[in-house]
Amino acid sequence: MVNDPFVSDVRAFLGRHNVLTLAYQDSQGTGACAVWFAVDERLHLHFLSSPATRHGQALAAGAQVAFTVHKDEQDWRSIQGVQGVGLCAMTPAHAIDTAWQVYTSRFPFVARQFPDLQAALSSAALWRIVPTWLRLIDNTKGFGHKEERSFDPDGV
Repeated sequence: MVNDPFVSDVRAFLGRHNVLTLAYQDSQGTGACAVWFAVDERLHLHFLSSPATRHGQALAAGAQVAFTVHKDEQDWRSIQGVQGVGLCAMTPAHAIDTAWQVYTSRFPFVARQFPDLQAALSSAALWRIVPTWLRLIDNTKGFGHKEERSFDPDGV
């Protein structure tokens, strides 16, 4: 996977953007939220959120989600983004230290001792999305240019 140009392109794109829109299902229907995220070498996406939120409650037991990250651009010739589907759950205990390092490397201010931020973090959990399908969209390579790939969640 290290020498895979698709994976490298997706990782590079995700590394240039901060906000992921997460779609999920719960007893109330379909929901979506925006979260700040960090991506690791295996394309796992990490974010912080409270388990008390609607999406936190929906994802508490682990669930399939859809997500998108896109360049904030209006010109159709330069639209770029990543769409994906994956499995989302709280980060397992054995992976917390690594995930926290990935997240705080991306957002170093999170690890600093700001009283209001620390209060918010005290009720947050670290979550992980393991992609099972990704699509990279890049209209700079031609209108409607897409590349996509499916992944075994154990192999990503």
